[in-house]
Amino acid sequence: MNNYYQPEIETMPYDRLRALQNERLVKQVRHVWENVPYYRQKMEEKGVAPEDIQSVDDLHKLPFLCKDDLRKAYPYGLKGVPLSDCVRIHSTSGTTGKRVVAFYTQHDIDLWDDCCARALVAAGATSEDICHIAYGFGLFTGGAGLNGGSHKVGCLTLPMSSGNTERQLQFMTDLGSTILCCTPSYAAYLAESIHEQGIREQIKLKAGIFGAEAWSEDMRHDIENKLGIKAYDIYGLTETSGPGVAFECSEQTGMHINEDHFIAEIIDPDTGEVLPEGSKGELVFTAITKEAFPLLRYRTRDICVLTRKKCSCGRTHVKMSKPMGRSDDMLIIRGINVFPSQIETVLIQQGYPANYQIIVDRVNNSDTFEVMVEMNPEMFSDSLAKIADAEKKLVEALKAMLGIAAKVKLVAPKTIARSEGKAVRVIDKRKI
Repeated sequence: MNNYYQPEIETMPYDRLRALQNERLVKQVRHVWENVPYYRQKMEEKGVAPEDIQSVDDLHKLPFLCKDDLRKAYPYGLKGVPLSDCVRIHSTSGTTGKRVVAFYTQHDIDLWDDCCARALVAAGATSEDICHIAYGFGLFTGGAGLNGGSHKVGCLTLPMSSGNTERQLQFMTDLGSTILCCTPSYAAYLAESIHEQGIREQIKLKAGIFGAEAWSEDMRHDIENKLGIKAYDIYGLTETSGPGVAFECSEQTGMHINEDHFIAEIIDPDTGEVLPEGSKGELVFTAITKEAFPLLRYRTRDICVLTRKKCSCGRTHVKMSKPMGRSDDMLIIRGINVFPSQIETVLIQQGYPANYQIIVDRVNNSDTFEVMVEMNPEMFSDSLAKIADAEKKLVEALKAMLGIAAKVKLVAPKTIARSEGKAVRVIDKRKI
């Protein structure tokens, strides 16, 4: 049996959970006020002092944080402890070249491991399991989060990282992996590779925990059928620690939020008004236990719904739906956050007009990513060899900015469709 399930927290009655949140929120607001001048200034501008926050009911009084604040405060402006108390960073790509850098104390990592361990246990993991982690390691949070959670549960942990599919399959078959953790698109690719090599009978997988990118129910069922597993969703943001902020249980009707660490709100993305339970709106998180990077009222830009409907698994923490879209223009492609403004920055730096179009599709359960760019008029008469060379340079520049490869196609001036004088920047053909 597993040695990690925490029923005293995960099945806590609502009144006790709310009392715990109240206590932690008050303490966290004071911590931020005293140690994060950037946010203290935002509170002062709004006329809010720490003593004004006595419970979760007062949360709406606090100012929001958004991605733009993280850019302005980069790299150290939102750090809540001395640098000597920090033991790790993780990072995502930024919208204009500046990255989001999140700091962690050892205590932060321990609590993050707890959250990921809960996700694994909810998917059926025990200390008897072999956990195969094919999320990327490094600055990306996926690999590190599930790795730590797997250790907490007591699984034999295979820190495979992403790529090198032949090695993935060798270890999967030789060691008998039972839990797979990776992006859904890579799980689908592994399933296809297993089928092509005729080794399905050698695969011992029983469950998968897949996140970091959007995936449909059709994709879930396809992966489950091909691998013979039950596939679970997991949610997280680098800004709030990483994967494990929320996770699916066996009921699979939404993801339980770890409410002893994160307070969730749903707001109207246009007005900022807090909406009642069951309303569709933008998800906002307040981290109430993080020390090094304690964000209050962080706007995720993800659109979803929260519900406290009783769950058959016995967990009482609120559930969030799978994100239904974004309130900004961010795309998630192969697990990487991509903003059109990043592409525009590269084009301008390379001397191109900012006339482009992003085309995203999903072929064989893998995202395709193409950027069409209008040439300068003087380029239009260049030889095909010169145009090909220019496309290659743009591919390299975009990969350096985005951290992901895109296909680039240079097209004639004024050929990208415009609506009321403005180009249609994104065409997302994926079925989400």
